[in-house]
Amino acid sequence: MPLPRFYEFGPFRVDTAERVLLRDGAAVPLAQKSFDVLLALVERSGRLIDKGELMRKVWPDQFVDEGNLTQHIYTLRRVLGGTEGGQQYIETVPRRGYRFSRHVEAKLGAPPSGDGEHPAAEAVSEAERDAAPKPVTHPETNYTRSGDVNIAYQVIGDGPLDLVFVMGWVSHLEYFWKDESFSAFLRRLASFSRLILFDKRGTGLSDRVPLNELPTLEQRMDDVRCVMEAAGSERAALVGVSEGGPMSALFAATYPERTAALVMIGTYAKRLWAPDYPWAPTPAQREHFIEEMRQHWGGPVGLEERAPSKAGDPLFREWWATYLRMGASPGAAIALTKMNAEVDVRDVLPTVRVPTLVLHRTGDRCLKVEEGRYVAGLIPGASYVELPGEDHLPFVGDQGAILDEIEEFLTGVRHKPEPERVLATVLSVRIADSPGLTPEQEPDRWLDLLHRFRAQVSREVARSRGREIDMTGAGPLAIFDGPARAIRCACAISEYASRLGIEVRAGLHTGECDLLDENRVGGLALEIGMEISERAGPGEVLVSHTVRDLVAGSGLLFEERGTEVFDAFPGRWRLHKVARQSEAPAVVLQKIF
Repeated sequence: MPLPRFYEFGPFRVDTAERVLLRDGAAVPLAQKSFDVLLALVERSGRLIDKGELMRKVWPDQFVDEGNLTQHIYTLRRVLGGTEGGQQYIETVPRRGYRFSRHVEAKLGAPPSGDGEHPAAEAVSEAERDAAPKPVTHPETNYTRSGDVNIAYQVIGDGPLDLVFVMGWVSHLEYFWKDESFSAFLRRLASFSRLILFDKRGTGLSDRVPLNELPTLEQRMDDVRCVMEAAGSERAALVGVSEGGPMSALFAATYPERTAALVMIGTYAKRLWAPDYPWAPTPAQREHFIEEMRQHWGGPVGLEERAPSKAGDPLFREWWATYLRMGASPGAAIALTKMNAEVDVRDVLPTVRVPTLVLHRTGDRCLKVEEGRYVAGLIPGASYVELPGEDHLPFVGDQGAILDEIEEFLTGVRHKPEPERVLATVLSVRIADSPGLTPEQEPDRWLDLLHRFRAQVSREVARSRGREIDMTGAGPLAIFDGPARAIRCACAISEYASRLGIEVRAGLHTGECDLLDENRVGGLALEIGMEISERAGPGEVLVSHTVRDLVAGSGLLFEERGTEVFDAFPGRWRLHKVARQSEAPAVVLQKIF
């Protein structure tokens, strides 16, 4: 059988004959070894490839360090793009290897019409690549029948353990993946399991049903059984979040032979106040929340209780509001809330006989921590862990602590991420005191300018093919695969800040960085970049001697400005000022040994 001429996925085409990657018909600049790595991954789309196997395929007659593979994987991720928060084409399976997670079509087709030549890679500008739409990836949505109702479900991961994720209140499978933090949470679960997701009847992508036929706990159990059968799962662990907890407990008690383990996160036993259950809302409090849904459904209803740490984030508020609208109609949401108020599984919990873990955050504003303690106390042999935090949604806040407990409970192994190490230029930007404006003088105007500044930083970093790694601390932080672009980005940020009346200090250093996860970067290079930004004056951009050496021939000119001593790093550092024709001045640091 002839080998495929093309592999296609999203807006991309891999031409195996011309050995070129195309995006919407235009060639994408790519080193040959990076192309080899990409080809090896797409040829086995959806399957895990061990790092050793991948290296033997790409470098069959050479002994190379694993860092070479890591660098090419990093390059491919930057070229292919993806949604924010980890929805990428190339998925890392911790301690094992990589998987190309997007569906790929193999085609034997003829070469493109014309002379068969592709545009030169160099002809594709950085601006064109940056402006191109980024693909949205999520698992394929399937359907199964539960009685007369179609239930939507997804399966992701290939771990040895089947894991059914039961979301509370309302849900929407495909909107799970549109939030960075939720996507990262689910992908972490899928890194050690075969994760099964579903929308309960009446919500999300499952069939909508009349309001008087919304699912009881018994019907929801039937839906779980049908989804498990459709996914080919004989036995699975259940993770129930909030409202999903009582149903998961009832399923575990009813079908222990099909339940490997039970995990309940931020859950409860009943949803209305009683003298012997004083933590639940009173009828008046329930009615107040129902009235809020009547008046404000379509907006971020209930967010302050469920995710207080994200309540001020405009993007998250927009996602949450859309997620609720897509998940249920106003009438369905109200009917579900009223139905949940009638739930009481206190008599069921003592009959649960499967291994159980109950997790609860101590400051949970939606469901009190006493409710988690109560639930765990009624389940024989249950493990109970309290974690710090106020967020009710488990994927908001320190999701890593929750995921570590779940992974260790289900697999016996606590997750220890193996960071990918890449060479990158780190940019640290700190907001300096601005003589014309301070937060105390005009707080509203300051917040408006700060929002505009951070939005512009995001645009400049994206335009320079960088990657934001922190926008919540003292200032923005980003990494780049090219030092000259990083310098120009820093200068553009400084100039924009100056026009707003905000002064910033910027520092850059090139060195090895550890990619800890989708949002965190560590390593000495990061620390040095932050130290350098501390030494910068208002409006200055400081760079290390390493950066200066790497931008030779870029047109950046330097003049000496004396020396500096850093307490954290040995030696003396010589300062150099960068004189450029059109961009803000920058300063370079050179170490004197």
